[in-house]
Amino acid sequence: MALSKLDNLYRQVILDHSEHPHHHGHLSDATNDIELRNPTCGDVLQLQIQMDDDDRIKDIAFSGSGCTISQASASMMTDAVLGKKAQEADDMVEVFSELIVGDKSVDTDVLGDAAVLEGVKQFPARIKCAMLAWKALHKALAADDHVAKVASLHARDPKEDNVNDRD
Repeated sequence: MALSKLDNLYRQVILDHSEHPHHHGHLSDATNDIELRNPTCGDVLQLQIQMDDDDRIKDIAFSGSGCTISQASASMMTDAVLGKKAQEADDMVEVFSELIVGDKSVDTDVLGDAAVLEGVKQFPARIKCAMLAWKALHKALAADDHVAKVASLHARDPKEDNVNDRD
């Protein structure tokens, strides 16, 4: 019975973030910008970041279309990384990735609400949905010119894939 209540709580957090996403919209003064697509399901996410002079995420916004999991994950991710230095945010991408697809135990405290997405690993078709915003963050922070226009979720690493080219 207690597990069922916990599952319902997690579901409610995900639904709340999907229906009322935080940091949804556009930034007119973004320093980093990327559009990332998940071709397997059609989710599209545009992520815009405004970095300050101290390499800290001053503001962040996302837009696009996608399923409940991808929209909730983007909302949770923006909450978690706002105010973090670029390296801290990129480290959080690694923690989230390990949480969703890894087999090691990770400290999820840094992820905030996003930790509830751990259950997605039970549904392999949804893993890419949950990872979309986090991969976009990684690629946007890693892009040399900070404007990675369009990329595919299937690209393994920004160093291996020129995210400035359309694919």
